[in-house]
Amino acid sequence: MLSNEQINMSNPLPPFTCSYSPNIPELLNQLNCTIAISTYQAGKVILISAVNTTNLIQLPRNFQKPMGMAFDGKKMAVATRDEVIILANSPEMAPNYPKQPNTYDSLYLPRVTYYSGAIDIHDLEWVEGKLWAVNTLFSCLVTLDEDYSFKPVWKPSFVPAYEPGDFCHLNGLAMENGSPRFVSALGDGNTPESWRANKANGGVIIDVETCETITRNLAMPHSPRIYDGELFALLSATGELIKIDIHTGKYEVIKKFDGFVRGMVRHGDYLFIGLSKLRENSSAFRDLPIAKRSLFCGIIILHLPTVGIVGHIKYESSVEEIYDVKIMAGSRRPGLLNHEGVNHKVAITSPVGDFWAVKNDE
Repeated sequence: MLSNEQINMSNPLPPFTCSYSPNIPELLNQLNCTIAISTYQAGKVILISAVNTTNLIQLPRNFQKPMGMAFDGKKMAVATRDEVIILANSPEMAPNYPKQPNTYDSLYLPRVTYYSGAIDIHDLEWVEGKLWAVNTLFSCLVTLDEDYSFKPVWKPSFVPAYEPGDFCHLNGLAMENGSPRFVSALGDGNTPESWRANKANGGVIIDVETCETITRNLAMPHSPRIYDGELFALLSATGELIKIDIHTGKYEVIKKFDGFVRGMVRHGDYLFIGLSKLRENSSAFRDLPIAKRSLFCGIIILHLPTVGIVGHIKYESSVEEIYDVKIMAGSRRPGLLNHEGVNHKVAITSPVGDFWAVKNDE
């Protein structure tokens, strides 16, 4: 079972209990990384690390409806219900963290909040130091700064205006050479929420540069990604990882999973893919083809060269849906202080030195 910080382990099935393949701790140690997931259903960003070659530990932190996450050097961004939180890594602060000294090799502290409003941000990405977001409510790509809730930059050609209509449920963003290249959406209608009428197989992938739709009739596409010059995506409604020919629009199924797949990242030769267990009371998901086979929520790790599954992390409690999956490279045991607690308020960082103002007993 996956041990968990900040829970009562005397409970036979404590919050965020997990099981996992025996090789996962050794793999994370070998890759020198930590897995980060966002779960809007549980209201958490969770960091999953290996404490040795046989055991994992997780660090859950509260965020209001966390969705997309982004990493850029030492910065981390988390999209929440109506804000985007920017955190910065202060590794010099980690060894002296008053609550758990000599525990973490890095420590992410909240530094900036963008008050975006409830625009239903999905994927996030950094582009040359600027934060881009998929603004699902307004069906467009936007940038975030201190002047506005958002600045619209691009929208699909079939969307009639920059207005809050959720026309196509724009959700995913694939980057290429540091620029937005492809987006995924659940439809291509021009009326508010028109995607709902054919949500199970009306999805599209759109080329941002040309505004052309390169492929249609997809089963709820999410998480488009470009790896080694090739375009991959997840078909959530059928549990499939696909590779798309950007010239013909045809795709091949690379792997099929028993779950609602959403959230994907590559690290080395491995893909880390999020699986969600669909809620029976969800009007959006309960009638999808994959619903009866979505038996658990967690992470599947795929060896991309051989397309073989090398392991999994399976949640037994608390977490039923995952939105995003990211890798924190170069950090085997990162710490994270959210903006809701008080511990971060005594962390003082500057170019001339970093200090803990007082010890905190939170």
